[in-house]
Amino acid sequence: MKILLAVKRVVDYNIKVRIKPDGSNVDIDGVKMGINPFDENAIEEALRLKEQGVATEIVAVSLGTSANQDVLRHSLAMGVDRAILLETDADLQPLRVAKLLKAIVTREQPDLIILGKQAIDDDAGQTGQMLAALLNYPQGTFASTLEVNVNEVKVTREVDGGTETIALALPAVITADLRLNDPRFVKLPNLMMARKKPIETINASELGIDLAPSLKLLQVNEPAARKVGIKVGSVKELLEKLRTHEGILV
Repeated sequence: MKILLAVKRVVDYNIKVRIKPDGSNVDIDGVKMGINPFDENAIEEALRLKEQGVATEIVAVSLGTSANQDVLRHSLAMGVDRAILLETDADLQPLRVAKLLKAIVTREQPDLIILGKQAIDDDAGQTGQMLAALLNYPQGTFASTLEVNVNEVKVTREVDGGTETIALALPAVITADLRLNDPRFVKLPNLMMARKKPIETINASELGIDLAPSLKLLQVNEPAARKVGIKVGSVKELLEKLRTHEGILV
């Protein structure tokens, strides 16, 4: 079984982002970048499937500039077999990402595609679903557990009321939730060895896909400040304030 992973380079989750003075976007100049945490869960799950003897090859692909090589090398250090960079400086939105990934799926013919359920920069959570639709593959989103059999994968996924378990025929698309696993710690020697491993680079323009964005970002603003809270001395006072506050009746 071959598994294809999609990994994205995002602002490190420990960093508090700043908005540019003109409000045009988030300022990432000089900011520490890293692999999207949900994508790291996808990598870990693929590695566990390989350790169980289920998977035979794991391929990681990232879309963006040459700077994305760092997240691919992180993937290689974790244990991924091959890495592919679809190089482009275009501002990629989810549908374009899904179309580019479809081209790689057509080329690589994986049995299972695993992505993070969302990226922590835009929190769109759309690429996996769009990719499955373009490929006409079954999909299991927000996966918290996976069980792969010969021609089927059982996915326990997070839903509003708890969890549900579905069975998908392979090939299929899975999006990983944080509850799926705890990614392994990457050791320094593995990172050093990953620097010497080759990364296949493909110019995204060669795939004949229109990468122009469909949406235009107008402005980025800080969220409105929350009103200062108050303390009440008793339940009776609380109920009185709830009943009279801005016409609300209880």
